[in-house]
Amino acid sequence: MNKLRLAALLLAAGLAAPASAQTKVSIGISGWTGFAPLTLAKEAGIFARNGLDVTIKKIPQASRHLAIASGDIQCAATTVETWIVWNANGVATTQLFQLDKSYGADGMAVRNNINSIKEIKGKTVAASAPGTAPYFTLAWFLKKNGLSVKDVTVVNMEPGPAAQAFIAGQNDVAMTYEPFLSAVRNAPQAGKIIATTLDYPMVMDTFGCTPKFIAENEKAVRALVDSYFEALEMIAKEQEKAFTIMGADVRQTAQQFADSAKYLRWQDRAANKAFFAGPHAEFSKEAAELLLELGIIKSVPDITKLADTRFIQ
Repeated sequence: MNKLRLAALLLAAGLAAPASAQTKVSIGISGWTGFAPLTLAKEAGIFARNGLDVTIKKIPQASRHLAIASGDIQCAATTVETWIVWNANGVATTQLFQLDKSYGADGMAVRNNINSIKEIKGKTVAASAPGTAPYFTLAWFLKKNGLSVKDVTVVNMEPGPAAQAFIAGQNDVAMTYEPFLSAVRNAPQAGKIIATTLDYPMVMDTFGCTPKFIAENEKAVRALVDSYFEALEMIAKEQEKAFTIMGADVRQTAQQFADSAKYLRWQDRAANKAFFAGPHAEFSKEAAELLLELGIIKSVPDITKLADTRFIQ
């Protein structure tokens, strides 16, 4: 074998080595603005640099647990109370870190002649299916105002279509979130946003994986967590570039994405430590009680075992 051919083979082997060493992982998310740093970590090469071969799949929240159960994905992003639902229904999953907190990014849109949440009694509400964040948000808002989901007629629609239908004149009320909520903000002739998570701070998103994946891939799990925090650092240092990448994933310009992002707060490592030191368990307990009341779960899983905080330390 001549030296030129040998050098070529060695070079090819060297180039192939990092790819073969990467851990493959599929993550289920939606187009929710709060999940965008995960997209950034993939598109900016952060996951790859940390030894991960990540596939991100857009899967509606109502069926994300089915993708986990089937093995189609190993990890997912969703709201804190959803992990309770999944585990209570036999889909074993463990939260690893907090992604974001909603600061007005989730809300209830109503027609202009409705002036309080109490007035939606007997109205038709577009919201995702039971077991999803919009449905839970609806139930939470109603309960805080002396009502329940039994007092309204719920039409199951995902957040994007719910906002579009509301703007088009369908349904009395719509439960949606960013970036779709901004479309409602920009259509005052259709209605108004009567309440958001600024009024009722209860939408918090976390990232988690199956216990099996965590146990078999601890190095990769740490890389997933670190990659998220690196994505937040990139947002802080290169905001225009980061917003352009994240916005493109949901067909928004960097400015449009920025307008959506101002209604939430991504959570850095320090915020994560504070959250899992107490608020996570406190909210999970209250959320589980409401989920039982709604009949979405039949029993409460062990709340103390729903999160593994080793990787945020």
